[in-house]
Amino acid sequence: QVQLVESGGGLVQPGGSLRLSCAASGSIFSISSMGWYRQAPGKERELVATISRNGDTNYADSMKGRFTISRDNAKNTGYLQMNSLKPEDTAVYYCYLLTPTRRYWGQGTQVTVSS
Repeated sequence: QVQLVESGGGLVQPGGSLRLSCAASGSIFSISSMGWYRQAPGKERELVATISRNGDTNYADSMKGRFTISRDNAKNTGYLQMNSLKPEDTAVYYCYLLTPTRRYWGQGTQVTVSS
């Protein structure tokens, strides 16, 4: 069983930055792709970014140039660096891990961008 624990969310002013972390238990992290989704109130969950086990990345158009996804396989941890945050980035951010057999989800971390 894999557990994902997110951290790093919080309240930030527009234009500010946050770095989210997603720590995975177990030993399957390095052979799995991972990514981040977000869900704002009243909206559907949307993809933010993905990173393959080899480090290939992909971003939603609205996040390109502002967000950076990365991973440290030695620490079983993924990251989402978010810069130039906007009020519309306010959402619960969820990380996931896609193993050869199933997808695991974290519990989510709240990001609020407000002055």
